[in-house]
Amino acid sequence: MTLDAFIMGFSFILIHLLANEVIPSDRIKRLKWFSFSGGLAVSYVFVYVLPTLHKEQIIVKEYRDYFTMESELYFIGLIGVLIFYGIQKVVRKAQLNDKTHKARTLFWLQIIFFGIYNMLVAYTIISHDVLGIQAVFYGLAVGLHFVAVAHDLWREYADIYNHVGRYVLATGILAGWLLGVTIDLSPLIESIIFAFISGAMILNVLKYELPPDDEAHYLTFTIGVVSYTAVTMSLKFFFQW
Repeated sequence: MTLDAFIMGFSFILIHLLANEVIPSDRIKRLKWFSFSGGLAVSYVFVYVLPTLHKEQIIVKEYRDYFTMESELYFIGLIGVLIFYGIQKVVRKAQLNDKTHKARTLFWLQIIFFGIYNMLVAYTIISHDVLGIQAVFYGLAVGLHFVAVAHDLWREYADIYNHVGRYVLATGILAGWLLGVTIDLSPLIESIIFAFISGAMILNVLKYELPPDDEAHYLTFTIGVVSYTAVTMSLKFFFQW
């Protein structure tokens, strides 16, 4: 296990255990925080996730017996969108209708799926051997994404999240971290996992991290987008990421 992988995995675990401790309690500061982190997340989707998905699609061309088109991975990403959107819609519909045992049970379903989501995201990052300054910038974007996911779940049922939920999500990170440093899957399977998670991540970023109009601090959001994009593109240019 490299030091970079250890630091990223440990940081992601701490994020889920302590996420709500670091979010500012003041409303204005909190809105600026989520506007900035949302800007970073949107930038991450466009400057890393989508280009990498395109590269992965090129890789699977080697498996012509299974893939004959040029968009199979995008279809798998779409499946990720459908599954996570369907789960979240079912949970939120139950919460709007009542706050009974059924709604809380469905919230557990959401926690479990986000635990799996965390495991696959952590596995993808660790298994791709992201190192050095690249690990810092990609780890920062994913870390803030995890903070936003954790806060969103905490707002729904704080008691469940604080007592058990955050540990389930942290365990998902730990599982993905361990899988990433101990198991070598074929390039095809890794590409499929990345595509599925990319779809889920794009949904989560655009639907739940992009601040609503009445809660957005546009200047801070713009600073997040421009600064992260400028630095990442510069590093890509100079270091050929």
